[in-house]
Amino acid sequence: MRRRTFLATLPLAAAGASVLSSEPTAAQNPATPSMSTGPLPKFQAVGEERFTRPDVHAGDRPSGASFSTRSPALGCSGAAGTAHPIATQTAIAILKAGGSAVDAAIAANAVLGLVEPVSSGIGGDCFAFIWDPKLAKVVSMASSGKSPQALSLATARSRAVNGALPKYGAVTVSVPGALAGWWSMHQRYGRLKWAELFEPAIHYCENGTPVPQIIGAAIKRNLAAFVAPNSGVEETANAMHTWAPEGRAPNENEVFRNPDLARTYKLIAGGGRDAYYDGPIAKTIEAYFKRIGGWMTVADLRAHQPEWLDPLVTTYRGVEVYAMAANTQGLATLQMLNILENFDVRDMGFQSAASIHVQTEAKRLVYEDRARYYADPHFAKIPIAWLNSKDYAKQRAALIRPDRILTPVHPGHAPSQGDTTYFTVADSSGMMVSQIQSNFRGMGSGLVADGLGFMFQDRGQLFSLQDGHPNIYAPGKRPFQTIIPGFSCKDDKPWMSFGVMGGDMQPQGQAQIILSRVDYGLDVQAAGDSPRWHHEGSSQSMGEDAPGLDPLKGVLRLEAGVPVETRKALIALGWPMGASDGGFGRYECIENRTSNFDGHTDRVYASASEMRADGCALAY
Repeated sequence: MRRRTFLATLPLAAAGASVLSSEPTAAQNPATPSMSTGPLPKFQAVGEERFTRPDVHAGDRPSGASFSTRSPALGCSGAAGTAHPIATQTAIAILKAGGSAVDAAIAANAVLGLVEPVSSGIGGDCFAFIWDPKLAKVVSMASSGKSPQALSLATARSRAVNGALPKYGAVTVSVPGALAGWWSMHQRYGRLKWAELFEPAIHYCENGTPVPQIIGAAIKRNLAAFVAPNSGVEETANAMHTWAPEGRAPNENEVFRNPDLARTYKLIAGGGRDAYYDGPIAKTIEAYFKRIGGWMTVADLRAHQPEWLDPLVTTYRGVEVYAMAANTQGLATLQMLNILENFDVRDMGFQSAASIHVQTEAKRLVYEDRARYYADPHFAKIPIAWLNSKDYAKQRAALIRPDRILTPVHPGHAPSQGDTTYFTVADSSGMMVSQIQSNFRGMGSGLVADGLGFMFQDRGQLFSLQDGHPNIYAPGKRPFQTIIPGFSCKDDKPWMSFGVMGGDMQPQGQAQIILSRVDYGLDVQAAGDSPRWHHEGSSQSMGEDAPGLDPLKGVLRLEAGVPVETRKALIALGWPMGASDGGFGRYECIENRTSNFDGHTDRVYASASEMRADGCALAY
């Protein structure tokens, strides 16, 4: 597709309003209590990032959920939802040009690498669920990179900070898997030529796009962290050259360009996967890490291969819910739902203290297992069948009490045998893609190879350094992954392609979406707009918990929209309550519906985004 043709096919912009939390979620924004204790601001001052008025609520909707921001976008031919309007428009344009949902997802992801660098890019990893209409089943692709072969456990331990790997720097960098994932998906499901998928991203890299509100603020926070004293980043000049070429990051509404990334995309468009993993880009990467004292080599890159896996699945009140089977936390969503199926959360009531209490307790029980057992299955034998069983869930559910918090909480005893971006696309053939991609902690490690225009992920920070732990660091091993796409089916037919971004929030958010749809009857837009809870802290941690949390109970954070009486009841139960910090994830969803009207049966896609991101959802 020629660029001029592409530009002509773009629909009118449909911007969403929105609070980006880099992955993993952490207290990055100023604490925002649900109830103000001082004078309320009368206006938003020029240059102020936030305008907080807890006494003011959204306008009144004439139908649907009263708290919903808007209606789902509806269409019969295709749909897309991403964290940036231009990426969503790109996906729609690719679909209209004859591309598959996979083509559209790849093109959108390439654009996101420019417009949302705080959550995505070809320096990170990628996972996807795809509803294959020909096979009539969900298939999954995992492209998670391994640690460098030259980086030993002893060297990794020598770089530890307080017993864990540091947030930033070369020791956290694992092989980026995203580009290989795109290539593998395109080989199976692509309709357009590979090079055509990069035309939109190259155009925007060269001509620029305005920086949106939430992403712009996150870029500034990330760059400030990289250049801070003792950040651990070996070299920051390249990152500053890329995102702060005039000595400062762009402000909201200023147009940002990335000519280095444009050149990199042109190499990939012309040379395919090998340009990145065994060609000029790989050689540049190896030379860069050699220069700064890192470990990544062309051999590490060349060896990377994505995996096509059978997904994990459970049922929740008759709905089939899928999880990634690779080295991710996807199993946690299934475990939470298995536990919650033992409680009548519908009768407890939407946004009630009783419902949030049992949901949080289910999370705490599951995250103990997550910290104890989850790892790269090529290196550790994980008792997946037992962890995902209904019998085990019933045992864990029996530990939850309605009138008190379970303390202490421990992982189960296994049998003896053993800042992220999400987007979704659907096309006219019925194919649906649920894809998630991340550099891990915001923009990533802080490291940008000479002239390439993208940052390397710091996913390796989630390796354990504890002897005997299944997730202990080893050369050539994949670290535990927090990024997980979501997918669900009804009666063996695709229902929802969805995801909730944000570190340890992701299984918690996915479970809340399923409950909102299945138990509380909300539509896909209202389910995303519904106020969320986020629990942080476990007795065993995967490294993402902030220091200073209650060692027994962690901290429970509620968005301002949770009813005041619910908040009071949870505090009375003993939950340590934290401020709303913006760490509640960001959501997109496409629902596959059937319309039976006037003698016709039609497929209808309902697409949703939400106010916590700069993105939007469209359908046609």
